[in-house]
Amino acid sequence: MCVTAVESRPAGVALTPSPGGHRPFGARVKAFVALTKPRIIELLLITTVPVMFLAAQGVPDLWLVLTTTIGGYLSAGGANALNMYIDRDIDALMDRTSQRPLVTGMVSPRECLAFGIALAVISTLWFGLLVNWLSAALSLGALLFYVVVYTMLLKRRTAQNIVWGGIAGCMPVLIGWSAVTNSVSWAAVILFSVIFFWTPPHYWPLSMKVKDDYARVGVPMLPVIASNRVVARQIVIYSWVMVAVSLLLTPLGYTGWFYTSVALLTGGFWLWEAHGLQNRAKAGVSGAKLKEMRLFHWSITYVSLLFVAVAVDPFLR
Repeated sequence: MCVTAVESRPAGVALTPSPGGHRPFGARVKAFVALTKPRIIELLLITTVPVMFLAAQGVPDLWLVLTTTIGGYLSAGGANALNMYIDRDIDALMDRTSQRPLVTGMVSPRECLAFGIALAVISTLWFGLLVNWLSAALSLGALLFYVVVYTMLLKRRTAQNIVWGGIAGCMPVLIGWSAVTNSVSWAAVILFSVIFFWTPPHYWPLSMKVKDDYARVGVPMLPVIASNRVVARQIVIYSWVMVAVSLLLTPLGYTGWFYTSVALLTGGFWLWEAHGLQNRAKAGVSGAKLKEMRLFHWSITYVSLLFVAVAVDPFLR
């Protein structure tokens, strides 16, 4: 993860540009890149490219992989920029988001809005003209779902925000498959479902860590309105369903022994961590001893290993 040094200041206090409105070009470029949330997009691409290998049952056309990943970056970057535009009021009040470009003043709201819309248009045309129009439609659908359904409708209204809003993060799986086949199959739907059930137990541990931030701005993430015990129980439920769904690919004939072995090993360790978190929550452990971030960090490793196995498996069958 890339960490940028910034001036220390209280959350909610915008950092205004230097006298005369001077904003260094290099810093401005970094700010616009930051609007796309590159770290999150890395995770989306991890779920896109391996699916293309599975769909091709081998090495897909490398030009197609390149155009699909670029289009995916542009689309997700546009969605993230529009998300920051809409959430700029609460971002200024939350510690974890108080250094975002709109809060610091490095990018103006109007610039952010124009940037996000431009990326949305460019990415849709990019997919349509260089990949196929099914992938373009799926990409645009993911962007609109994230911006309108999650950010505007769900995030500030319901504790189920991350559950249903997470659908947008599942779409790269369908996009990767459709880029190769110009269709969607049950394999893609299964992997879509894996990410759907992965998203809540991936994000809720982080929400447990920063729940005071969300409470301060009135965003009802589950850890804000429920006890650690309740949240941990939900994490365990979603984790079991996720692991079970991940194992469906093999009996349906899409993967072989290698993927199955990786899914069992990584899923087993996930369940160990999830139940460990639940046991600590049941015992009333709180603060640093709850160790909720262990599951959050493992969740990123899990999805990376699982989808690498998706890509490798066709070569070992």
